[in-house]
Amino acid sequence: MVCVPIMEEKFNLVEKSALKAIDHGADILEFRIDFLKSHDPYNMQRLIYDLDYPIIATNRLQKEGGFFTGTEAERTDILIKAGKYAEFVDIELHTPLKYRNAVINKSNSTIISFHDFENTPPLNVLLEIIDEARKIGDIAKFAVMPNTLQDTLTVLEVLIRVRDTIGISMGDKGKFTRIIAPIFGSPITYASLDNESAPGQLDVETTKKILKMIQ
Repeated sequence: MVCVPIMEEKFNLVEKSALKAIDHGADILEFRIDFLKSHDPYNMQRLIYDLDYPIIATNRLQKEGGFFTGTEAERTDILIKAGKYAEFVDIELHTPLKYRNAVINKSNSTIISFHDFENTPPLNVLLEIIDEARKIGDIAKFAVMPNTLQDTLTVLEVLIRVRDTIGISMGDKGKFTRIIAPIFGSPITYASLDNESAPGQLDVETTKKILKMIQ
C-alpha cells in the first residue's frame, strides 16, 4: 500500500488534502495529528469516520520528527481517541511502557515505529529493534538515515529477513528504497502529496507509477 501523510493545521484542510490524496491514488492515509493546532477529539473522530478510508493515526513528538509539545499522557490520550476509528495507530517503540500499552490495548491495529534521523544502526541492532516491535504490535516500522550506500542495503537486508515490517532508508541516498522496499516485503511505503513528511519521499503519483511498472 502507498501511504500519503496528511499534514495540515486545521480540520477542514485535513479533509481537503485527504480527498486530494485519495484522488491521486493513495491506498491509505497517515493522519499526522501533531500538525493540528486543535486536538478536539470529537472533530478527529468525526473526520476519520466521515472519510471512511484506511487511516493510520499518528501523533509524533519533536524528537521523533513531529511537532507535538504536550505531555506523553496528553499525546497518547489523543491517539487513543483518534484510533477508535483508524485502521492503525502508529505508536513509537520508545514510548514509556504504560502509555504505549494503553494505546495498543485501545487500538484496532498498531504500527510500532522506530526512527533514527542521523544514522543507520548495524544489522544486528536493527533486527533486535524489529523483533521487539513485532512482539508487541501488528506491524513493525523503522525509518533510518543512511550515511553510505551500504546503509541502504542494510535496510533491505532486514526486510528480507523479517515479515510484517515497514523499512525506510531516508534522504537522497535512501530514496530508491521507498520503491524497492515493497518488493522486499514492506507492506506500506510512504509518498508525499504536496510536502514531504520525511526526507527523500517521492510524490504519490510517481511512486504509484513506478510500482506499477515494476509489478
